[in-house]
Amino acid sequence: MYDVLPDSEISRVLAVTAHPDDIDFGAAGTVARFTDAGIQVVYCVCTDGQAGGFDLDLPRSEIPRIRRAEQEEAAAQVGVRDVRFLGLVDGELEPSLELVSALTAVIREVRPDRMIIQSPERDWALLPRSHPDHLAAGEAAIRAVYPAARNPFAFPGLAAAGLEPWTVREVWLSAHPTSNHAVDVTDTFDRKIAALLAHKSQHPQPDQLAPRVRDWLTRGAREAGLPEGRLAESFFVVPTG
Repeated sequence: MYDVLPDSEISRVLAVTAHPDDIDFGAAGTVARFTDAGIQVVYCVCTDGQAGGFDLDLPRSEIPRIRRAEQEEAAAQVGVRDVRFLGLVDGELEPSLELVSALTAVIREVRPDRMIIQSPERDWALLPRSHPDHLAAGEAAIRAVYPAARNPFAFPGLAAAGLEPWTVREVWLSAHPTSNHAVDVTDTFDRKIAALLAHKSQHPQPDQLAPRVRDWLTRGAREAGLPEGRLAESFFVVPTG
């Protein structure tokens, strides 16, 4: 397991995801632990999840409003009050210069010590983790972390607008093909499930959600060598120095 920076050295965490609910599936238990420790956590969601849902009678034009509201409710369950939306289109996300610039701006505004992002590398063993939007969000985010956010000459309009360079010290990749760090989320599991259930538009069978997620996290804890009965969210942690 990787020796991560101690939480006592972390003041702010920024989580970047492709869709509403991505952070809740990947890291809501960990986020709850961060906020419980007094760490400020900010979410940045790239798309409004327009391609999600299951209700054929629900007007698709309503989806962005619904999914934003659901993500804000989910965030509140784990102590997050600052949720930012870039408003891009679900299914069309690309690691473009425009997206890298937008994420660089958010990094320079939030000035996080640690970031949680989605893996830009496909997991062939569990393909649904590697939605193309997830890969794009992860690639754009890591390009924003290095080198753009720290480089005073990258996207000069940002510095002209008062957004000074910032170096993120550590990046946690979610849904990476391998992991080198696990967070015991046994005590925050119920809040993770509450966050996931806030996304009502996405769960036609909500009673099946907790057992399924518990099974995932049980396997994660077992692979990390935690005691029987514990639950863990897994990450691949990368220092940026």
